[in-house]
Amino acid sequence: MSVNNHTRLLKHIPAVDEVLKKPDIAGLTRSIPRVLVLKAIRDTISQLREELVAGRLQVDKEQQARDFFMAIVIKRAIHEANLLNRSNLRRVLNVTGVVLHTNLGRAVLGENARQAINHAASGYSNLELDLATGKRGSRYAPVEQLLARLTGAEAALVVNNNAAAVLLALGTLARGKEVIVSRGQLVEIGGSFRIPEVMAQSGARLVEVGATNKTYASDYQKAITAETALLLHVHTSNYRIVGFTRETSIAELVELGRAYKLPVMSDLGSGSLVDLAEHGFPVEPTVQQVVKEGADVVTFSGDKLLGGPQAGIIVGKKEYLDCMKKNPLTRAVRIDKFTVSALEATLREYIDPNTVWERIPTLAMLTADINILQQKAHSLCAELTAAAGDLALFTPVQTSSAVGGGALPTADLPSWAVEVIPRDMTIFDLAGKLRETEPAVIGRLQDGKLLMDVRTLLPGDEKTLVEVVAGVLKGGARV
Repeated sequence: MSVNNHTRLLKHIPAVDEVLKKPDIAGLTRSIPRVLVLKAIRDTISQLREELVAGRLQVDKEQQARDFFMAIVIKRAIHEANLLNRSNLRRVLNVTGVVLHTNLGRAVLGENARQAINHAASGYSNLELDLATGKRGSRYAPVEQLLARLTGAEAALVVNNNAAAVLLALGTLARGKEVIVSRGQLVEIGGSFRIPEVMAQSGARLVEVGATNKTYASDYQKAITAETALLLHVHTSNYRIVGFTRETSIAELVELGRAYKLPVMSDLGSGSLVDLAEHGFPVEPTVQQVVKEGADVVTFSGDKLLGGPQAGIIVGKKEYLDCMKKNPLTRAVRIDKFTVSALEATLREYIDPNTVWERIPTLAMLTADINILQQKAHSLCAELTAAAGDLALFTPVQTSSAVGGGALPTADLPSWAVEVIPRDMTIFDLAGKLRETEPAVIGRLQDGKLLMDVRTLLPGDEKTLVEVVAGVLKGGARV
């Protein structure tokens, strides 16, 4: 019998204390803080009241209402409590095909880097203690010698990201003075921040030279005055100008800088310690090459092509790096022990050029064999079909991946993916539900289908992906 007077049923909604005594809820409080369980119960009961008053919930027999409502509250409260207790920063299965996905944390750290972070977090460390002398040491010491060895630079300094590295370098070497840069290199470095804005914040004065597509050494030379403090070269790592172009090289700037006794700084942006051109990628200057060409200061990111933690790395001549280390801003943008430990472990992988391609996840994903990706896509497709049945159509398809992170924008990365077309929901609903699972699954919506690119699926995550996707399609995804 349908009850029309919904307000009459409100008296059958269980009280909070009643719900708390139920075994399933009582057991929940052993793993989830009681305050969160209470909030989940109260929110669930409030929602149930609203549904009854609005007539959105029907009960056939009033005498069965109490048990019916209790079952609803318990089920919903358990779900809500788990959501409330879940970390806001969650693990994600990245099947977008974007290797350095800024929204997903960019570079995945290698095993040794992860172990180093755990080691640093599990006890005390000699972060700023020289164990040889027993006196205060530098937190940059564990990575400074490694960076000098790997890049050929005299000295090194690490801050929290490359924008901070550029800000610190400009503020130290050119505050109140002029910095000359090509008009074609005034890039936006991400998050709507642009080189002119970073330069203004540093206190340096921007002097633009040349045209968007062509700049000559003579353009820099004509702009040099008594107020000039620095010649700046910004590598356009996140875009390319092609066609009728001409860029002044680092070597040309160094020659000009030596003639006028001006330091030359190169902001490489992404930065790489290996030659990716060996694997078919567009030519990208390595940090070693730029240092060898004579740049006095070189800045680059730690969490892009290097494959390490977020960091801004500065290498170059000792006289300039020493000045930066004395700048009070250095303390404001310094790195913590976790970054030091992860960066050191990452840099150590580069000591052996034969194994670095497999031990740095970023490099391994970028250079993955297309035949292996094809096999992985076909295998994953078969496993998904077996787990989800006819709830969706799974098809292995050829696609293209991307480097991401503003690095190598013209790189062509042929790849393979599993194309998903759900039967009982739209791809937008499927994508939304996958974002709510644990771990979340982030794919790529394209041409009315959901694509799951296997290039960025980490080893060992195939089983988890199959379980999560099948669970969502069946309506029972875990949270």
